[in-house]
Amino acid sequence: MDFFQKCYDYRDADMAREMGIYPYFVPIEESSGTEVVIKGKKVLMVCSNNYLGLTHDPRVKEAAINAIKRFGTSGCGSRLANGNFILHNELDERLARFIGKPAALVYPAGFLANAGSISCLIDSNDMVFSDEDNHSSIIAGCRLGRGRVIRYAHNDSNDLAAKVKENSAKGGALIVADGVFSMAGTIVDLPGLVKVKRDNPPMRLYIDEAHGIGVLGKDGRGTTNHFGLTDEVDLIMGTFSKTFASVGGFVAGPKEVINFMQHRSSGEIFSAAATPASVAAILKVLDIIETEPEHVERLRKNMRKMREAFESLNINFIPSDTAILCIRVGDEFKTCRLVMELLERGLFTTPVVYPVVPQGQGLIRTAYMATHTEEQLNFALDLIREFAPKYGLFRQ
Repeated sequence: MDFFQKCYDYRDADMAREMGIYPYFVPIEESSGTEVVIKGKKVLMVCSNNYLGLTHDPRVKEAAINAIKRFGTSGCGSRLANGNFILHNELDERLARFIGKPAALVYPAGFLANAGSISCLIDSNDMVFSDEDNHSSIIAGCRLGRGRVIRYAHNDSNDLAAKVKENSAKGGALIVADGVFSMAGTIVDLPGLVKVKRDNPPMRLYIDEAHGIGVLGKDGRGTTNHFGLTDEVDLIMGTFSKTFASVGGFVAGPKEVINFMQHRSSGEIFSAAATPASVAAILKVLDIIETEPEHVERLRKNMRKMREAFESLNINFIPSDTAILCIRVGDEFKTCRLVMELLERGLFTTPVVYPVVPQGQGLIRTAYMATHTEEQLNFALDLIREFAPKYGLFRQ
């Protein structure tokens, strides 16, 4: 059989295009953060992970431009070899202090931060307990490692405890979970995971804070800070493509572990370093977060407004105390058609369909920013209210 036959046989995307409901790879012509231009028309963006809305802050853009002037557009090499600028070292140190860990390591991509750090830590005798709804990058890291991976029921610490009791590792054991699950916006049962860890020493705990930093905790320090359990979590991962208005990722933890990753993580040593502009932008965002708490406060105000409005409208959504609110729709084609109709009316949302969620359980993912205005949020609510009867978005 032709190696490419699977590609020739793939028809899902073409069918959606033919039906006029293909919702992906939408080309954005211009962006101002909360609004983007698509096909010459300005639409409201309510599906971005730009939670604090800092991608267009003049100070952040200026920092990126100045970094290009000083360092150029790229180091053209890994940090280990020849691409490590002083900015990278500064960011490592700043992030460690911000998160509350002894050390941190910056990666050029968030996916690589998870895949590279988890995989390099897992030996053949080790065991990893992973939430069944963990992000794809966590799954990749677990698969790349040489140990045994056991999945436990989503956000169910009791199932985790049972799985740990049923399975013993010759080597070490690690629990891995998202702090905020990216598709539904649910917050991890961190106290439950910490209890399992305490009951099974010397088990370790790894939390992905990609969607928690900037949203939860004191000054947006994330889920672990939100629960007051930062010291109980051994490794904390985060990304820069959300709150930090840039691109890349990091892992924070003990100095010895970070040192090991610097020299053994393939995602770090075989990837070109994050660009100077990206790193400078992140450093400026850190300055803003640490000195201007009003950005996090505005985000939380907008989160509350939308959550309470969905409740009052009786919208069938997944309850969440984060910036992510997902509306249950059902059928995949129905979900994609709704996304396209909303886009035509000026509202940019994201479909979440199989295989990300089970078949027939499609969602509309909405996410909110600190920079959304009251008028913009009301516009989004008016459209959702209008389309709710047609698409059966009300709770039964």
